[in-house]
Amino acid sequence: MKILIIGAGKMGSFFCDLLSFDHEVAVLDTDARKLRYTFNVERFTSPAEVEAFAPELVINAATVKYTLEAFEGVLPYLPQSAILSDIASVKTGLPEFYARAGHRFVSTHPMFGPTFASLSNLAQENAIIIKEGCDEGKRFFRELYQKLHLHIEEYTFSEHDETIAYSLSIPFASTLVFGSVMKHQDAPGTTFKRHLAIARGLLGEDDYLLTEILLNPHTPHQLDLIIEHLSELRRLIKLRDDAGLLRFINSVRGNIE
Repeated sequence: MKILIIGAGKMGSFFCDLLSFDHEVAVLDTDARKLRYTFNVERFTSPAEVEAFAPELVINAATVKYTLEAFEGVLPYLPQSAILSDIASVKTGLPEFYARAGHRFVSTHPMFGPTFASLSNLAQENAIIIKEGCDEGKRFFRELYQKLHLHIEEYTFSEHDETIAYSLSIPFASTLVFGSVMKHQDAPGTTFKRHLAIARGLLGEDDYLLTEILLNPHTPHQLDLIIEHLSELRRLIKLRDDAGLLRFINSVRGNIE
């Protein structure tokens, strides 16, 4: 299959490496410097170059902020038969775009990133495939993700964003709050060091990814839950309520188990 990958960032390069030995792959990035680290693929810096390549599948791996803009830029140069796809972590605006684009599409979300996951061993990681996509596109990504031994779930666009608000917004927000009260420790404990490593990894992600995750329309409800439970924890501590704290800890233990 002829596959165009938009964006030569971390995930774009990952898909280049993953697909280039079994398919004819081209990568498009307007920053030519990023293309230095791609190999065994055709390299384009202008959307117009895509026309001669005539891809059968387009994988949009551009930064979340530029996903729709990247699609719009390349759309005039694609054959009508091309399947559009994205791997965006937030799907806001994508259902509307696909509805008017006039192409078949498939939308997925690999639930891992190069900061924390080992891209050479993804057996414990997950991926989401959006139900509304075309059968051929969904089949392609299902087979691809199965080869990576990923656990796969199918959600609608709406279900996806609700899930992301829970699974990403809560840890992102909690980590940012932890980092916001950070001060230097000369002899940090193990738990502190682990939290610090997570905070550093999170802040190593693209800023636009962080903001888009947090600006998910479903995030405020999750933040309300955090505030509610944090307020209860604060109340118990101020009252020095041993029994109440034990109940709180056991309820948390039950959630995790």
